[in-house]
Amino acid sequence: MKLNFDQTGSGPGLIILHGLFGSASNFRTLARQFGEHYTVYCLDLRNHGASPHDGDVSLTAMAADISEFMDSHHIENTALMGHSLGGKVAMQMALTYPHRISKLIAGDIAPVTYPHHHDRIFKGLNAVTRHGPASRKEAGGILADYVEIPEVRLFLLTNLVRTKDGSLAWRINVDGLARGYEHIAGKPHGTPYTRPALFIRGALSDYVKDAYFPAIYELFPAAEMSTLAGTGHWLHAEKPKEFAEIMLKFLGRE
Repeated sequence: MKLNFDQTGSGPGLIILHGLFGSASNFRTLARQFGEHYTVYCLDLRNHGASPHDGDVSLTAMAADISEFMDSHHIENTALMGHSLGGKVAMQMALTYPHRISKLIAGDIAPVTYPHHHDRIFKGLNAVTRHGPASRKEAGGILADYVEIPEVRLFLLTNLVRTKDGSLAWRINVDGLARGYEHIAGKPHGTPYTRPALFIRGALSDYVKDAYFPAIYELFPAAEMSTLAGTGHWLHAEKPKEFAEIMLKFLGRE
């Protein structure tokens, strides 16, 4: 699958993968900073952003997309960072194609199966589709009945775009992601990745509990853990400076 992407900077390769309902633009500001040292590729995962839609939302399929992207851009080896769902895809990529990943960074996610905690969001997205709002403000009002946190609503609304007939529609594959959610919530698998790996978690998030450490070390025996104080799941957006410093220190270490 040919993925949409943004590219900036020069130097060794660094691929960045966004989380569920996100897009390449989520890391645009950080990518410019990383671009001072690396050639940065921010990708839209399948069913997200401007990338194609497909019913297969397995981690294996999404990892294969990354491998195909690297082939088409003649990237033999790269550092890889993913947040949330992107972190799971990055893990699967490292477990399946370890020779192609020099260093792995996972942002606030672990290689475990998570419970369903996006049901209300899917209901809200479908409610917006049913109502056919005329404006983004109207769509936000509909979403408010399902998603309490304003920042999350604004994040979701970045996916609402005008179609050729002037109506508003989701650019993400809402139905496909909902049907394949078991894959999204599931855990990556494969032969342990023995190269350097860094797991960054938000101190206020419960996505990477201490109880998940054994699962991390089982698949990533060389993993390092870093906890970013005062941040939740969106650690890169809440404290971008500190997040970037942790990443660059890890990537620059020989």
